[in-house]
Amino acid sequence: MAESLMPLNILIGDRTYRIKVLPEDEEAVRGTLKIINEKILEFRTQFAGKDMQDYISMVLIWYATQPKQTDSSGVPQPELHELLNKMERQIDDALI
Repeated sequence: MAESLMPLNILIGDRTYRIKVLPEDEEAVRGTLKIINEKILEFRTQFAGKDMQDYISMVLIWYATQPKQTDSSGVPQPELHELLNKMERQIDDALI
């Protein structure tokens, strides 16, 4: 039997999205969101005058060029990358 997904409201930048995750992935998702939003804030401070899409793009480029390793949440980068891809697909689906 497939595991039950739980709904989760997430905030990226200035937008809220509702996604569904496995309960055991919730902590990793929240940790990833914390990193993403901290980086957005850092780039907003560093590069004033851009719009939110620019900051999100900068964060994606930053993330994609980071060495593959385990982050502070203890989730190996390949697993975190797959989790981010899954979140991106769910956000895309929610926008359609």
